[in-house]
Amino acid sequence: MKSTINKLFFLLLFLASGSEAFSQKTGTTKYKCMVQMTNYTGEGAYVVISIINSKGEYDKTLYVMGDEKKWHPDMKEWHKSYKKKPTNISAITGASVSGGDRSVALVEIENSKIDAGYKLRFETAVEDKEYYVKDLEIPLTSEGLKARSEGTGYIRYVRFMPN
Repeated sequence: MKSTINKLFFLLLFLASGSEAFSQKTGTTKYKCMVQMTNYTGEGAYVVISIINSKGEYDKTLYVMGDEKKWHPDMKEWHKSYKKKPTNISAITGASVSGGDRSVALVEIENSKIDAGYKLRFETAVEDKEYYVKDLEIPLTSEGLKARSEGTGYIRYVRFMPN
């Protein structure tokens, strides 16, 4: 009898820990994403934060810094994808960010996409200036979300913090 109770106890413990791990993998986690811009001159930059799948295709828009829709087509690659599959982005849109400034966005990432071959892409554009389709790409991994990542255009660096 005692042996059966012990077996049941360990089985329940195993199932409970497995279901917790499963729910963590299937849920989402919110992150604060801090974007520090370089000291460029000119208008505020539009920045799109997207999840890119293993084939290099846009999977999901996480955040758009720049709320004037007339400038969204300047984010050429993202806008092509967005036009094919329009979604309501008003809840994930904020102000553009100027040279030398920083902005913090709250993004929600599906746990199942972390450590599964996805990337985070930061696409930037400034009116009458250069456009960077890959100002920054970060592997969507546990380590990638902990690191400070350097941009190549208007973005100086990006950091993530669990919210």
